[in-house]
Amino acid sequence: MSDTGAGHRAAACAIRAALQIRYPHAYTFELVDVFRDYTPVPFKFLPEIYPRWVNWAKTTWGIGYRLADTRPLDRAVMAGFYHLWQTGMQRLIHDHPASVYVSVHALFSRPVMRALVETSAYRSPLVTVVTDLVSTHAFWYEKGIDRCLVPTQIAYDRGLKYGLCTDQMRITGQPIHPRFTQELIEKDESRRKLGWRLSPPVVLLVGGGDGMGPIYQIAEALNRRKLDMQLIIIAGHNRALRRRLERVRWNQITRIYPFVENMPELMAGADILITKAGPATIGEACLAGLPMVISGAIPGQEDGNITYVVESGAGVYAPGPQQVANTIAAWLNGESSMLDYRSRQAQRLAHAEAVWEIADEIHAQAQRAPIPTRLSALTRQKFPGFSPQP
Repeated sequence: MSDTGAGHRAAACAIRAALQIRYPHAYTFELVDVFRDYTPVPFKFLPEIYPRWVNWAKTTWGIGYRLADTRPLDRAVMAGFYHLWQTGMQRLIHDHPASVYVSVHALFSRPVMRALVETSAYRSPLVTVVTDLVSTHAFWYEKGIDRCLVPTQIAYDRGLKYGLCTDQMRITGQPIHPRFTQELIEKDESRRKLGWRLSPPVVLLVGGGDGMGPIYQIAEALNRRKLDMQLIIIAGHNRALRRRLERVRWNQITRIYPFVENMPELMAGADILITKAGPATIGEACLAGLPMVISGAIPGQEDGNITYVVESGAGVYAPGPQQVANTIAAWLNGESSMLDYRSRQAQRLAHAEAVWEIADEIHAQAQRAPIPTRLSALTRQKFPGFSPQP
């Protein structure tokens, strides 16, 4: 994984928690930020570069994403990356021997697989858990992968298009942390626990773990409407955004939070969610049954998520602060049955068992015997009768 966006770490932590609950004391876990720890400059700084890139130059990100999302260009790009990363990838395998490797990042499945087959006569299985919902990049689909777990039928079909076999893939849904099913509580109870008022309605505004997108502008547009609501803003790791928000004179009850660990509690207490089209937040909102206003998307990997939410009836797309404010005003002043409908549609998209199914798949792979690699075959060819031990 890598902290290029909060969703990768969220998925990794969700899977780890499910394995710990499902198979207590069976495994130890190591979460590795591959970019930061095992790639050279400038790649090692991508966790810091990425949020700035998609915030301030997202058009260029989208262009690069789409250009590389074709065969055979994706293979050429990854071959170039691996040439630069080879030493680091092999060191990764050496530093972290494992019964099973799990990738939750599109850029790591192919390099890790290459490092595995180049460094030993026998290798451990590699499982890819695709964390994008719909617009899944070709990079996710490494043909040599042992298991590729995808969240939607569209992601599954794209895997077939890019050469994976049906017995390599499974539709599981998204890996959302078990807390979202185990710790969801009633709305009033959540509000009391958080110190919120039981009324008026609560609008939750988030921009992912990094506080990306026009959060401040959306909050300003809502503030100008002077709506009868409570506004909860999650600034994430964006400290500058938080300081800026704290200087505003608010026309409604407003609370501002940094990055939080109790999102299940916050979502349980909310009535409406405003968010960019991040897959992790969408998945969490579906489990919580929250109607969504999608305010924007990172070009490329999040574009399809807008259609996914809107066509399901779970939310609407409002690309711009004023459109967001208009939508919230209409929803708060409209019939409650409309919000109830969107809440039900969100819940229909949810896959509450997804993280448990993913944990079971990883456990099954961890029980496999070591897998012979090309090195093993070459050794047997060169020295007939020699059988290297796994």
